[in-house]
Amino acid sequence: MDPMHGFVEDFAHLDARQFTVAVRKLADGLAYGIDRSPFVGSGVEYVQSRLYQEGDDVRAIDWRVTARTGKFHVKEYEAPKCLPSWLLIDTSASMTISSTQRSKYETALFVAGGLALACLDRVSPVGVVAVGERGLRIQPSLSRAKVMQWLLQLRSFRYDEGTRLGARVAELAPSLQSRSLVIVLSDLHDEDALAALKRLAARHDVIALQFVDPAESGLSGAGFFRAREAESGREFVTRGKSQWSDPERAARELPKAGIDHLVIRTDRPYVHALRNLLRGRGFIGKGTR
Repeated sequence: MDPMHGFVEDFAHLDARQFTVAVRKLADGLAYGIDRSPFVGSGVEYVQSRLYQEGDDVRAIDWRVTARTGKFHVKEYEAPKCLPSWLLIDTSASMTISSTQRSKYETALFVAGGLALACLDRVSPVGVVAVGERGLRIQPSLSRAKVMQWLLQLRSFRYDEGTRLGARVAELAPSLQSRSLVIVLSDLHDEDALAALKRLAARHDVIALQFVDPAESGLSGAGFFRAREAESGREFVTRGKSQWSDPERAARELPKAGIDHLVIRTDRPYVHALRNLLRGRGFIGKGTR
């Protein structure tokens, strides 16, 4: 039996210490092992020996192979994967609206915390970008204290904040000097988001976690109705499966660009599906801790 089966935490009213413990519990449920990359460097697991080259550390000399071949050899070791990870957290107003005890925003922030600690467990630095209007951006770091600092900071939210997901992705892309893992936590209500994510996926690994309130799913097939956009207050007439409320559109388009897409409903368990997605991406290992 999966120890996290059916795991749902009511974290909306947790104090800082309780919230930290809950996030750590989620991280443990996601990360069962630490994966290792195929490239070599200074690490803990022996891979091979090769001929000594000028500049190599003499402490790495493999004396057994050297004695057998008569030529100096050095040992190479497998190094932990250090792929920088960016968490793009949607802080806009549409994320805070809820028909259940847990809003999309609360769920997304909780998942972001679990993912951040899981990244640190595998020695991957974590950065964060708030993709609403507040402009929070923190460079990747291996500091757990910094992770908890921005997590607790983001627990405060506004009910009038607009979405800037597409623009924030476009701003981030040029600054990524090396291949990175970008995990988006959003309801994808920004009409520019899908196109921006597709462009980003051409050079980086991208995962889109789309958060859905059960009331939004109930709109499917509802015909025409009058709605009001949470961020701007703009009223308009739309159909049940509109562009901004249809997870099926993202599910159709994102995988074609090599982007893994997972819908997380706020009223259903999600840890098992999220862990399977991460394992398929090589994000977590297959062993046990």
